[in-house]
Amino acid sequence: MENLILAKRVKELRNRRGLSQELLAENSGLGIRTIQRIENGETEPRGDTLRRLANALDSSPDEIIDWTITEDKGFLMALNLSSLGFILFPLLGILIPLILWISKKGKIKHLNHISKEILNFQISWTIIVIVTYIYFIGSMYYRISQAGDISPAILGNPVIKLSFFGFLYSYNFIQIVINTINIDKEKKVKYFPKLTII
Repeated sequence: MENLILAKRVKELRNRRGLSQELLAENSGLGIRTIQRIENGETEPRGDTLRRLANALDSSPDEIIDWTITEDKGFLMALNLSSLGFILFPLLGILIPLILWISKKGKIKHLNHISKEILNFQISWTIIVIVTYIYFIGSMYYRISQAGDISPAILGNPVIKLSFFGFLYSYNFIQIVINTINIDKEKKVKYFPKLTII
């Protein structure tokens, strides 16, 4: 069914641009048989084929594919909430959303944008947690090696360390809740701060 909808979209865009199948094949660098198979719904263009087709139709890959993509706000909210796995173990906040994204990639509207926002934020957050943990452990070992014994003064103030980790975990939790509400209200999902990794 999805291939037929996409086939109709490609054919409509081609006709709108006043192109024959032969001219579209020539402009895209694809074979005439490939164009025919796409328009007959026998195959779905992906990757480089989709990009070439979009360029030849003076369009974007999203404009071609959006006709086959459904809206599923419930899944997007579940995807966003799945990153709460970080509470049990930081890497779960990355792995669970990644698995859900891969399972529905290219099938749900806004899925790619939201998944990238979640994953970039969770990866950045996990890096901060790991670096902070290493810093606290490293500074404790440094103090012990300098003093030669273990005393409460050498170990540092645990309240400060726990408070910092509490802040990191609370901030992550709040970001997830805010963005889940944004998805429900059909507003843009925006995680901050984050490194652009994906």
